[in-house]
Amino acid sequence: MLLNALFSHIVKKGSLRLQIGKGSFSQYGDGSGPAIHVHVKNHRTALAIGLNPYLKLGEAYMNGALTIENATVFDFLSLLTRNLGAGDDSDPLLQKIQRGWRQSIRFAAQYNPARRAKRNVAHHYDLSNTLYRLFLDRGLNYSCAYFESPDDDLETAQNQKLRHIAAKLALKPGMRVLDIGCGWGSMALWLAHHCDVQVTGITLSTQQAQLAKDRVEQAGLSDRVSIHLQDYRAIEPAFDRIVSIGMFEHVGLPFYGAFFQKIHNLLTPDGVALIHHIARSQGPGATNPWMTKYIFPGGYSPALSEVLPHIERSGLMLTDLEILRHHYAETLRHWRQRFSKNRHKVATLLDERFCRMWEFYLAGSELSFRDGGHVVAQWQLCQNPHSLPYTRPYMETFEKDIPL
Repeated sequence: MLLNALFSHIVKKGSLRLQIGKGSFSQYGDGSGPAIHVHVKNHRTALAIGLNPYLKLGEAYMNGALTIENATVFDFLSLLTRNLGAGDDSDPLLQKIQRGWRQSIRFAAQYNPARRAKRNVAHHYDLSNTLYRLFLDRGLNYSCAYFESPDDDLETAQNQKLRHIAAKLALKPGMRVLDIGCGWGSMALWLAHHCDVQVTGITLSTQQAQLAKDRVEQAGLSDRVSIHLQDYRAIEPAFDRIVSIGMFEHVGLPFYGAFFQKIHNLLTPDGVALIHHIARSQGPGATNPWMTKYIFPGGYSPALSEVLPHIERSGLMLTDLEILRHHYAETLRHWRQRFSKNRHKVATLLDERFCRMWEFYLAGSELSFRDGGHVVAQWQLCQNPHSLPYTRPYMETFEKDIPL
């Protein structure tokens, strides 16, 4: 009855058919479009989903207790998210209470001191470099791409992202650059190759660090790029530029102040920083509990209103803020399609349960940007208001001068 009430409350448009065990089908929605047939293994699973859908729906799918008979998990989740929209007002009362509880414990859930931060990173990023090669671009960019045209392929869009970020750094040859959360080294390699700068990349992922070092050596850039397995809190000054792409989501609310104070302390007086991260456009919230448990423990995509006060108190000046809408949805679409194409290889590398978990993750993440109000923010920060040009054409000039 709880699951029936949940779907009746949510699904107003479209068509959903639900079967529990060997029972009869229940129909939800206005009947428009093809009906998506969902089968739940038994009433125990249905009750669990009804009581805690934001956790148990994903668990039921990854464990094979919920199957979509005539569509994909993306189609099913898309039906739900289109009906729910970007806000939380469509949630039933029980889910609103659960969401309120999650928000009340955010600081504890996101308390990420150095040791816990490393453990959280290992949970996701140390799974297997082979896995990530199966769905990322050749440069192994695991963050939002930049689509200058809807026809751009993933390789082009990721390179455009690197160039777009570099343009905002206003680099000069010989500058010292810190890349916080450098991943597999794509940004560091790009900056060293195209801008003739000295780059220090840091990551907490053992597998990322090793592969990044190998890539630096293979590129013949060991004299310009160094990769370290190190927490940002342990880095010593000073740097002319700091860049961080897709790492801030792992900092944790209790450490925002310390993070931006560290950026301030690491920069030279004329230094510039560029922070690129996922943000939520509907105000503060809480991380989906399934995502916290299985994908990104300790992770959170903040509202802009949760970030700016810490920037202001750190002594840094916000000189440019850009919001990228739907670029990550398109990035995730490419990842989801590539993952699907190589699904048999992932199943051999890991297992079938992991494949279903990752399908749910990629589909849900894409839809959070299409229908759930998620965006990407790029903050340009400095200490000296005169260290950058007063207008933006310098960014455009840089991007025109460096063909891909």
